Amino acid sequence: QVQLVESGGGLVQAGGSLRLSCAASGSFFSIKDMGWHRQAPGKQRELVATIHPGGPTNYADSVKGRFTISRDNAKNTIYLQMNNLKPEDTAVYYCNADVWDGSSWSDDYWGQGTRVTVSS
Repeated sequence: QVQLVESGGGLVQAGGSLRLSCAASGSFFSIKDMGWHRQAPGKQRELVATIHPGGPTNYADSVKGRFTISRDNAKNTIYLQMNNLKPEDTAVYYCNADVWDGSSWSDDYWGQGTRVTVSS
């Protein structure tokens, strides 16, 4: 079983910054891509950013140049540095991981979510 625990959300004014963290723990053999998704009220969950263990990253167009995803493989932890936040970034942010449990890969591991609220 794998647990993903997010932290770092909160309330910030537009133009401000927040840093989210997501740590993976439990019983697993390997983690491939990890990433952040978000879900705003009344909207579908959307991809924000992903990162491969070797470093390659992928970002949604809406956050390019403002958000930076990083990873500490030794700690099985990823981070999302969010700068120049906008009210439209308000959402619950979820961590996601692609995990090898010894028999198969599954990308259906999610954290409980951390809320980010950006006031105008």
